[in-house]
Amino acid sequence: MINSLLAMTGGDILTIINSAFFILGGVTVFMIGMNMMGSNIEKAAGKSMRRLMGRATKNRCIGVCTGAAVTAICNSSSATTVMIVGFVNVGLMTLSQAASVIMGANIGTTISAFIMALSSAGGASFSVAALFAFVAFIGFVLTLAGKSDRLKQIGHILEGVGLIFIGLNVMSGAVGDLMVEGSNTRVAVENVFIALGSAKETLTWEILVLFILGAALTAAMQASAALTAIIISLASSGLMSLQMAMCIILGANVGTCVTSLISSMGTNVNAKRAAMVHLLFNVSGCIIFIFPVAFAGKYIAKALAGIDTQWQVAIFHMVFNVLTTLALLPFLKLLVKLACLIVREKKGEAETEDAETLDVRLLKTPAIAVGQVRKQLLKMGDDAFGNYKRSIEMLLSGDLSEKELFAETERGIDAANKYIFKFLVKLSMHEISELDEKKVSSFYRVVSDLERIGDYAENVVEYAEKIVEDKVEFSASAIEEIREMDLHITNLYKYVCSVFADSELKYMPDVEREEQETDRMNNVMQQSHLQRMSEGKCTAEAGSLFLQLAVCMERIGDHMHNIANSVKAYGHFSV
Repeated sequence: MINSLLAMTGGDILTIINSAFFILGGVTVFMIGMNMMGSNIEKAAGKSMRRLMGRATKNRCIGVCTGAAVTAICNSSSATTVMIVGFVNVGLMTLSQAASVIMGANIGTTISAFIMALSSAGGASFSVAALFAFVAFIGFVLTLAGKSDRLKQIGHILEGVGLIFIGLNVMSGAVGDLMVEGSNTRVAVENVFIALGSAKETLTWEILVLFILGAALTAAMQASAALTAIIISLASSGLMSLQMAMCIILGANVGTCVTSLISSMGTNVNAKRAAMVHLLFNVSGCIIFIFPVAFAGKYIAKALAGIDTQWQVAIFHMVFNVLTTLALLPFLKLLVKLACLIVREKKGEAETEDAETLDVRLLKTPAIAVGQVRKQLLKMGDDAFGNYKRSIEMLLSGDLSEKELFAETERGIDAANKYIFKFLVKLSMHEISELDEKKVSSFYRVVSDLERIGDYAENVVEYAEKIVEDKVEFSASAIEEIREMDLHITNLYKYVCSVFADSELKYMPDVEREEQETDRMNNVMQQSHLQRMSEGKCTAEAGSLFLQLAVCMERIGDHMHNIANSVKAYGHFSV
């Protein structure tokens, strides 16, 4: 091996440098293609992904299928597991549900290996890579000429598919240039692999070296697909035996867990456990497969001898993940318990099962992030409406004992307003569907309306304090009018929630009716006040507070009406 390295000429070294640059460039084009295809499929299938995630909560088998389908869409098991960590962190999934989806994600990622193997198909007269390069051109034409967003999405998907094959072809060509039959570089590389072992020999310590190599490279690149592409290029050039490729792939499955472990930093205890389940699942699978690979690898290679090496690698990748899932799925609860034992809850750290947090990890799946923003806005709306009801009761009863609770809730509303607004800004920077873009645009106005409802409720509390401090009393008729106005606002909020929660426009007539009633009651309260003043039944202090209260309540109704109207921008698009 050393003699082969010393025998290299200046031309050999330049060939190595050129090929290395082309390999890195090929990996870059490949990853750009993967991301372009995955993100645009995700945009086009946003509703389908939401439905898939909803079904994942039913049972473990559906969870596995969901994980496989979502990963096939995203073309990345790492992306799926990062999503799942985010879902667990905000309460969209329990730990057991997440575990089954993670298992399915490992199956879904095997589609990448088959795409890579396909890129090497064809002979001298026909090249699959050339065909898909033309597909990329078609996609480019669609993005330029397409007028609808859907057509442009299809164009970007085709561009992504084409770039994947172009990148793989560049890598394969670079490896081919480097490994010309009889060249010093080929001899040197062959000697390196001979030193590590070959398909004709049972590997011993070399298995550990190749396994660690696969794990380390995947962890460094945070993309097992890129490493798999390089392995397939080497295998199809005859430089790597199937047994060696299997060892590296086993390591790559462990290395890909690093991404989810990193993403779990700063999350709650259950989210950390979800990342640990991913690691335990892949490590367990490697333990199951490492011995057959070590002692029966050459027989596996013989069984697949009639198939091209690149397809052998893809088949092994699929079989490994499918059999590991079948073997471990019955023991899913034990995996979850083991993860709970390893990642213990710290003293004072509460397990959160609510969905009140907007986790930035959700930005990896904008379609689901949009749905989670809606849930958070509904929660903020409940807090704002709850504070309004609290303020009215303080005003009518003169009991200010809930003033501190009101203030605490108002601080939460202000904090939610700031956080949701920042999250929406980040979400707007991602590629999202036309429908979700309309929703995000409307959510900016909704969060502002909710914050204003909270502010008007503060005004009502100030009126209540003034009433108690100055010992002001409202007449019985004034109190009856306040309660009637409050009833219309309460009904209005109920219908607004029905419209906003489900994008259900059939309740809009009810919203319009109740909003008009608040306008009418504002006029009634002002006219009645003038009559009471003329009859000497109302003091100037009481009258001033009553008029301000009437206007304040009417404006609360206006902001609720605005929230329902925001759905009109996208409601007729929703399914």
